[in-house]
Amino acid sequence: MNAKDIFKITLNLVVIYVAGGLLLAALYATTSPIIFQANKKEKAEALQKMIPEADKIEKLGDWHPHEKHCEYYKAQKDGQVIGYIVQSVGKGYSSYIDLFFAVDKDMKVQKLEILHQGETPGLGDDVTTKWFKSQFSGKDMPHLKVLKTETTEYIQALTGATISSRAVTEDAVKNGLKFLQEKLNLSSGPNDKQPQFKEDHTKADNTKGGNADGSH
Repeated sequence: MNAKDIFKITLNLVVIYVAGGLLLAALYATTSPIIFQANKKEKAEALQKMIPEADKIEKLGDWHPHEKHCEYYKAQKDGQVIGYIVQSVGKGYSSYIDLFFAVDKDMKVQKLEILHQGETPGLGDDVTTKWFKSQFSGKDMPHLKVLKTETTEYIQALTGATISSRAVTEDAVKNGLKFLQEKLNLSSGPNDKQPQFKEDHTKADNTKGGNADGSH
C-alpha cells in the first residue's frame, strides 16, 4: 500500500465521519423541538394534577436546592390565587429525590408527587407509595418532621428507610416550603390579602443536604 492509497482511505473516512456528523445534527435539529414540546406538555399535565381545580398555573421563578434547577408556581381560579406548587429536591440514601408539592394559601401541604428517585428497591423507593405520600396532606411547617414511631400528627418514617423519609419530608418539602414563605409577602396574613411574590432567579440558600443521622 503506497501513500496514494493511504490518502484515499483517509479521505473516505473523513467524508464518512463528516456526513455522519451532519446527519446526526440534522436529526437533532428535527427531533429536539418535538422532545421539548413533549416535555413541556408532560410538565403542564403534572402541574395541573397537583391542583386540579386551578384554571391557570403560572411560573413565578426558579431556585436551586442542592444546585439542581427547580421552579415554583402559583395556581389561580377565576383570577384568585388558590395555592402554590413548588418543585424541590432532597438528598436521599442513594439518589436525589425530585418532587412536586402543592400548598394552599394557608401554607398547608395539599398534595405530594415524586417525579424522580433512585432509592433502594423495597425500602427507600417506598416514598412513592400512596400511604407515605398521603401523610403530607394538611401538614404545615411545624409538622413536617419525621418520627420513627407511629404518628398521625407528624410524618411516620418508612421502615428501614429513615434517610429517604427525611430527604422527602425535611430536606425537600420543609426546605421548599420555607423558601416559598420567604418569597411571599405575608405581613398582613394570607387571609387578609393575596400574597405577592418577589421574582427571583438566583440560587437559594437552602441547599443543605437531608439529615444523614437516620438508619437505612
